Amino acid sequence: MNRRIGLLGGSFNPAHGGHRSISLFASRALKLDEVWWLVSPGNPLKPEAGMAPLAARVRSAIEQAKRAPIRVTAIERNLGTRYTVDTLGALMRRFPKREFVWLMGSDNLAQFHRWRAWRGIARRMPIAVIARPGYDADAVASPAMAWLRCFSVPLSSFANRGEWSAPALVTLRFDPDDRSATAIRRADPDWALRYAGPPPRDQLTHRLISSGEETTAP
Repeated sequence: MNRRIGLLGGSFNPAHGGHRSISLFASRALKLDEVWWLVSPGNPLKPEAGMAPLAARVRSAIEQAKRAPIRVTAIERNLGTRYTVDTLGALMRRFPKREFVWLMGSDNLAQFHRWRAWRGIARRMPIAVIARPGYDADAVASPAMAWLRCFSVPLSSFANRGEWSAPALVTLRFDPDDRSATAIRRADPDWALRYAGPPPRDQLTHRLISSGEETTAP
């Protein structure tokens, strides 16, 4: 049986315990083999001010992922893709023996309709939405949810190891975790200095990761 992988994309600026907890929760609920954290080189929907170097964000993610079935990668730079829809297509071609599900917080679902070819993302792989405090109402009322609602499936259809198909949307509910990278940066603006040092190694491509100017768009 093909290995099943959850994909969680984001800036991870910095990575924190909330990323870890939702990843482990999704892994258990969906019976995943691993979760891959796709650390974005940059996100045009987020301001550049306050964005730490890629290497520091990757190091923070590696620290949070210790002793968990989580791999940290900045593979988008190696794939040469700019948009998430293209990144996911490239991953599916590069890893044809993997079955992927896109993991998304309800805060991202609320703005999913702003992503390039977002319906194309939904057609490539199933989407699992993880509830986040304060965003559920916006997510339910979003244009993307209006389209995705008819593709909603029960969690049991994901967890029974049957064949996955797309589009498909499953909603995961778990105890709210209000930790956020924004709050961490506000409390510790110089957090990235703790992660200075030689380039970290990508846990998927095994290449060294240095910080650059590349930008990846949703």
